[in-house]
Amino acid sequence: MSNNLEALETWAAPLLRKLEPAERGKLARSLAQQLRRNQQQRVKAQANPDGSKYIPRKKRDLRGKKGRIRRKLAMFQKLSKVAYLKAKGDGSAISIGFTGRVARIARVHQYGLRDRAERGAPHVRYEYREVLGFTANDIELIRSTILSVLERSPKH
Repeated sequence: MSNNLEALETWAAPLLRKLEPAERGKLARSLAQQLRRNQQQRVKAQANPDGSKYIPRKKRDLRGKKGRIRRKLAMFQKLSKVAYLKAKGDGSAISIGFTGRVARIARVHQYGLRDRAERGAPHVRYEYREVLGFTANDIELIRSTILSVLERSPKH
C-alpha cells in the first residue's frame, strides 16, 4: 500500500502546486475530514485496511457481569470518536491521528507492541491490529477529489 501512496504523492504534487494556497488548504481540510470518517467506519467495523477483521481479543472471565460489557466485546468503541481521532489539513499536509491516552493504546495495537493492561499488571504482547491505514478506496477518494478540485479551478 505504501507504494500506491508514494505513486499518488508523486502524481499529485505537481498538480497541487497549480492551486492557490487557499484552495490547497480547503482541499486538505476536506480530504482530512473525509479520511477521518472512513477511518472511523473501518474501526467500528473492526477491520484492517486490507479488509481482514481484527484478531479478536482474548476470551476472559467477566465474572457474570450483566449488561453491555458481557453482550458486546468489540474493541476500540470510543477510539473512533471525534474527541480522540483528530484530522488536520493545511496547504502542505494532512494528518489524522489520535490524541491523549488513546494515542498510546492505538500505537500499541497498531504495531503489536508489549504493554500493561493496567498499572502493576504483567506485560502482554498485543496482537497487530491496524487501527490507522489507507484502503484502496481511500487512495481513490484522494485521487478523485484532487481531480474534481482541479477541474473546477480556473487556473490549471
